[in-house]
Amino acid sequence: MAAVVLAATRLLRGSGSWGCSRLRFGPPAYRRFSSGGAYPNIPLSSPLPGVPKPVFATVDGQEKFETKVTTLDNGLRVASQNKFGQFCTVGILINSGSRYEAKYLSGIAHFLEKLAFSSTARFDSKDEILLTLEKHGGICDCQTSRDTTMYAVSADSKGLDTVVALLADVVLQPRLTEVEMTRMAVQFELEDLNLRPDPEPLLTEMIHEAAYRENTVGLHRFCPTENVAKINREVLHSYLRNYYTPDRMVLAGVGVEHEHLVDCARKYLLGVQPAWGSAEAVDIDRSVAQYTGGIAKLERDMSNVSLGPTPIPELTHIMVGLESCSFLEEDFIPFAVLNMMMGGGGSFSAGGPGKGMFSRLYLNVLNRHHWMYNATSYHHSYEDTGLLCIHASADPRQVREMVEIITKEFILMGGTVDTVELERAKTQLTSMLMMNLESRPVIFEDVGRQVLATRSRKLPHELCTLIRNVKPEDVKRVASKMLRGKPAVAALGDLTDLPTYEHIQTALSSKDGRLPRTYRLFR
Repeated sequence: MAAVVLAATRLLRGSGSWGCSRLRFGPPAYRRFSSGGAYPNIPLSSPLPGVPKPVFATVDGQEKFETKVTTLDNGLRVASQNKFGQFCTVGILINSGSRYEAKYLSGIAHFLEKLAFSSTARFDSKDEILLTLEKHGGICDCQTSRDTTMYAVSADSKGLDTVVALLADVVLQPRLTEVEMTRMAVQFELEDLNLRPDPEPLLTEMIHEAAYRENTVGLHRFCPTENVAKINREVLHSYLRNYYTPDRMVLAGVGVEHEHLVDCARKYLLGVQPAWGSAEAVDIDRSVAQYTGGIAKLERDMSNVSLGPTPIPELTHIMVGLESCSFLEEDFIPFAVLNMMMGGGGSFSAGGPGKGMFSRLYLNVLNRHHWMYNATSYHHSYEDTGLLCIHASADPRQVREMVEIITKEFILMGGTVDTVELERAKTQLTSMLMMNLESRPVIFEDVGRQVLATRSRKLPHELCTLIRNVKPEDVKRVASKMLRGKPAVAALGDLTDLPTYEHIQTALSSKDGRLPRTYRLFR
């Protein structure tokens, strides 16, 4: 050890054998520039003589970024976006989800999500499907939302033919023989939903139920417990017959050649007989979302929701929402900017220094009221409606004060909009949009959803222009319009001190957002 220390000391001081060698051989020789002996006196910042001028690849406008769309004879749309790289993301998006279950048992979309990529006409099990994808380095996933079902695969671009064939089989030829196993998976997920410390999925379900009472996007996204035992193969086939039709589908691909994708679609998705027969769809729900407003409450003991060395304290969770607009309307962009301006989040963010710290819910709520554990803004948007919500959490004894703080923030939305905060929100929104669109799966979902809804796609630079053009009066106008509607309220936890729905509605109709005074004879 002493020898090592001595050697290190000699090295640092320049003495000993290393120091002697340095003195013996003199100072090291340095080249003036790294271009070496061929061009000894030309710096890297200057072009080399006798070398042809390089020609760089250029993009003429935005033509390289455009999304190509082709409609097949059966109505199915094929959309693609080229992207450099070895891998591609391909999938089928369908106009199908819980909002279309009004005439069916609620929970079908939830079952179909769990049954996805199971046995089909060509594959005997999920393992066979995964092994087939593994040959091309592929992974698969299925997600359902209230209005869209998405089957997606990411794999090597060379396996595109195999991937499209597999997707066609999974979507149109499922055997649906694993219903009993799926029943268990759904039951487990429902139990997990009610036990998990994070209440956001449950609150989102409740706020939709309150805002759109028993219609379209207000229908249960998760299968109700009483329906788990009732859903069977016949029920699923009757639903699939009406909603899994080519005119309601988009085959989207990112990182693929458009013509190759179209050829694969014609080969595997044109003239295919689905497992449920070729009878025409006769019972399609074309209902438009009816916003009703209202309240959904769930009394629950939250004191032991998270045990352990650092248990989460008992909290009551409140979500208040108002109707915004659909993503097809011009006001969608101002609403997106407003949502970003409100921002917020947990009182301790893991997103790095300053993340969202200048949003209104941070500055006006979390920084001023230390007892508030969370204040976050959400914006849910669909093809015929939208919902802007604020979710807040606090100790059950301070529920009334928390609700009043939320209503005041809603009222302030319709007030003066500072130019600096607006520009910051627009920059944050643009930044978030562009960073998300660097990811291939996100581009795939964006392409698929836009083409499914509008038969075309707005490119990122077009969206950025729309964001830049939002003015303070636009935000004030959409907020004022929103505040004229009835609120939707979801409440979870100890609700002893929760104000009545009428009082919350009165506060949102007032000038300052204050709740009406309540007088008690005895305290």
